[in-house]
Order: sequence, then structure tokens, then C-alpha cells
Amino acid sequence: MTQSKSYTQIQVGAVLLAAGEGSRMGNIPKCLIKLDGYSLLQRQLLALTEAGVDEIVLVTGYYHSEVAQELKILDVTSSLRVVRNEHAQEGQATSVRLGIETLGGDLDAVIMTLSDQPLIESQDIKALIAAFKKRAASEIILPMFNGQRGNPIILSGSVMKTILASGKEMVCRNFMDQHPELVNQWQTQNDHYVVDIDTPKDLELLSAQKGWTFSLPNSDKA
Repeated sequence: MTQSKSYTQIQVGAVLLAAGEGSRMGNIPKCLIKLDGYSLLQRQLLALTEAGVDEIVLVTGYYHSEVAQELKILDVTSSLRVVRNEHAQEGQATSVRLGIETLGGDLDAVIMTLSDQPLIESQDIKALIAAFKKRAASEIILPMFNGQRGNPIILSGSVMKTILASGKEMVCRNFMDQHPELVNQWQTQNDHYVVDIDTPKDLELLSAQKGWTFSLPNSDKA
């Protein structure tokens, strides 16, 4: 019996971005905000590993020491590599580029994901991978919720090789803008893909909507 495309086993990697300054949150590492006792970083790592992602590159930056300390107390998968962006002040694109260079181009697909999305669970990652497997001509799956672009996105290995070969300035967003014909705007009714945390007000709204309790880390840049 021929195996259907949707059930084909593929090698999937992920770049998890956690390099930002968190300036709008009051200069704290957003990935270390805790929800019901679990940091957002821990929740993202669990979502990726439980979804069967084979390799993960975590890109740190402003709060490298604090993130590294958090990883020491977590049961971190052996497939995780941590790399520090020494130029995080130059913007997220530098972290994206460093992450994909570290991950390399030998995977079937790569997930680009953020560390400040509290609703993302393993089922959301699995749904994204399933949408990628079922794609037709597209090479990139971009979640869309009510007209809003979401995250994470997933890109084919061939696209990643092209990006890696295109020079230091090329990152995923640039490539998507230049090649819209390769992008599948995957329509979903799942708002998990569009909810992130940027400001204290975002935390207040989520707390009110979900009845959740967030706690903020104490932080000095290190």
C-alpha cells in the first residue's frame, strides 16, 4: 500500500527566537515570563518536542545568561542547540539568519517560531506540519487568522538552502515577500497562531480572558 503524503515521515527542524530586549515589556526576557509555573520558553520547547520536531536551535541575545540558567533546570532534549546572537541590537533578522545558519540545510522542513506565544501547543505545531505535508505547489506555510499573519511558519528544506545561499541579508520574511508564489496562506480558525505578548497590557488582557496567572522574571541584561 502506498503511503499517503500526509503520513510521510519527514525531518523537521525549528529555530526558536529568544534574543529580544523586551523593551515594551519593561526590559525583561519575555521567554522567561511564567504561566501557571512554566516559563514561555519551557512551553515552546515542550510543544516542539511533543510534536516530533527533530532538531531545535534556540537563539538567545540580550538575556543569554538568564536563558542559559533556565535551561539548566529544565529537562532539555538532546536535540537542542543554543546559540547567542552577539548582534541582537541590530534586530530580529540577525537572529533569524544565525538560527538558520546554525540549523543548516539538510532538513525536509524548518519551523520558525517565537518564544512569546503563550497559546502555542504541540497540537498547533502538528497541524502546521500536517498542512506542510499536504501542500501542493507551495514551499512555505503561513498561518492566517481572520486576515492576520500568524506564527510559527514552516518552510521547505529547498527554500532554506536557497536562503542560506543568498547572502547574509536574506532571511525568511524577505524571501517570502520576494516569492509570494511559494507561500500558502493557510487559513485557520485557530487564534493560537496570532496571540503573542509584547506589553504588560497584553498580559492583562490574556489574564482576564483566560483566567491565567502570569509572573514576571527579575532581570538584568547579561
